[in-house]
Amino acid sequence: MSTGKLTIDLSAIVANWHALDAMTDCETGAVVKANAYGLGAGEVAHALARAGARKFFVAVAEEGADVRKAVGTGPTIAVFSGHMEGDSDLIRDHDLTPMINSVDQMLRHVENTPRQGFGIQLDTGMNRLGIEPEEWAALRDIAIGQMPVLIMSHLACADEPDHPMNAKQLKLFNELTAGIDVPRSLAATGGILLGPDYHFDLTRPGIGLYGGLPYVDAQRVVALDLPVIQVRDLRPGETVGYGNAFTARRHTRIATVAAGYADGLIRAMGPNGWLYHGDTACPVAGRVSMDLITVDVTGLAHDPESLTILGPQQGVDDLAQAAGTIGYEILTSLGDRYERTYLK
Repeated sequence: MSTGKLTIDLSAIVANWHALDAMTDCETGAVVKANAYGLGAGEVAHALARAGARKFFVAVAEEGADVRKAVGTGPTIAVFSGHMEGDSDLIRDHDLTPMINSVDQMLRHVENTPRQGFGIQLDTGMNRLGIEPEEWAALRDIAIGQMPVLIMSHLACADEPDHPMNAKQLKLFNELTAGIDVPRSLAATGGILLGPDYHFDLTRPGIGLYGGLPYVDAQRVVALDLPVIQVRDLRPGETVGYGNAFTARRHTRIATVAAGYADGLIRAMGPNGWLYHGDTACPVAGRVSMDLITVDVTGLAHDPESLTILGPQQGVDDLAQAAGTIGYEILTSLGDRYERTYLK
C-alpha cells in the first residue's frame, strides 16, 4: 500500500475528555468542529457521546447536521456561527442550537425557527464573533425573554495564563451576565486550566481532547506512519529534490516516503523536520513536495519499510514547531489519502 496509515485513538480522546471533566465541578462539553480537528467528527462525537458528553460544539450548521447523525437525538449541538441566512431548515431539521451573534441573527431565529432553542455568544474583547457589549445592553432583556439555553464567550489568550486579557475578559463576562439565570460558558481547554473562576456552568474543550497544547498531560491521540517507496544512495555532492535544497556531504542513503504537503505535512517543516524508525530520528532531506518527502536514513542498520512522522517520539505540537505553526493546523490539515484506523 502506497498511502500513509493514520491511527486515531478514540479511547485516548475519551480519556482526555474525562481528565478535563475531572478538573471542574461543572458540565463538560466537546468541540468537534472542523471534522473534530481533522480526525473524524462522526467517530469522535459518537465515542464521546457514549462516554457521557451531552453538549457538542461545531462551527457551522452543516457540521452540526453530520454530528447529529452520529450522536442521535438528545445531545445538544451548538453552532458557533449562529443562525446564518439559509440555515433555518438545517437548524430545525437537525435540532441544532445556534449561538446568536447579532441582532440580525436574533431576529432571523425568532422569525424562522421560533420554537427552536438558541444560545447567545457575547464578545468580551476578542472582536471576532459575538454580540458587543453596547449591543447587548439594548438586546439583553429581549433576548433573555426568549429563554436562551446558554450564554458564552471565548477567551483570546487562555494559552498564556499570565496574560492580562484573561482577567479582563472574565470581569466583563461576569458584568454582562450578572443577574441572569441562564447557564454560562467561558472556558475552552486553556480556560479550564486557568482554574475554577473561568469554569462557570459548562466548559467546552477542543484541542485538549485531541492531544494538543496547552494541555500538557493529554494522552497522544494520533499516529502517522508513511510507507517508503524507494531508497537510493547518494555520493558526496549529489543533491535531492526541488531547488537542490539538500546536498550530500558524505555517502548518504535517502528514503522517499509517500506523503507531502497535499496530505497536510506542511512544506515549511522541511529544514527542521524529522521522521522516526523506532527511536532513531531521521532528518528530512530537502524540501517537502506535494506527494513525497525525502529522508536521510543513513544511520539505520537496514532500509525501512515505513517511517513514523507522528507517534511516541513526535507529537502534533513537536511537528508544528518544526513547521513554525501550531498543533491545530497540523491536525486539521491531515489529508484524505491516509488509510484511517480508529482504536476504540
